[in-house]
Amino acid sequence: MQQAPKSLEFDVTQVENSVGYLLARSRTMLSRSVDQALSRAGITHAQGSIMISLSMNANVTAATMARELFIDPAALKRSLDKLEEKGLVRRVADPADRRTLKLELTETGHEVAVSLPPLYREVLDVALDGFTQEELGFLKCLLRKLLANRPLLDARDFSCQGNEKPSNE
Repeated sequence: MQQAPKSLEFDVTQVENSVGYLLARSRTMLSRSVDQALSRAGITHAQGSIMISLSMNANVTAATMARELFIDPAALKRSLDKLEEKGLVRRVADPADRRTLKLELTETGHEVAVSLPPLYREVLDVALDGFTQEELGFLKCLLRKLLANRPLLDARDFSCQGNEKPSNE
């Protein structure tokens, strides 16, 4: 019989040392710096993520992309609209189901997508200054391990737990 996993300790008085806080701050720091770097290409980090994703996985639907990139579907639609206005992305009818639209990069979009990895690398080279190759490998290993827990998070409903309103009876 398998035991339930033990909860990790969390000191609510030390939020600035929590994993969630540190991940969120790191993401914000990197996003701001990537936005600055990508401004040279005329796009935001959110749009860059979409373009990189499309360069690796062409012909996906917006719904699939929203799930994969953890983007709100409405926010993704706005980003796609802007990328389409810039002539970088297009929506095309799926030949197997004309009601379904697939996303793909235009020729210009492909050119921009190829230019993005060096801009991301420029930011990461600065952000990861002082890291050894071993530390970088360990960080990537830990992040992959965290991402591997996605099915557990997707299967769990956190919306109701612990939020019951007290009864006034």
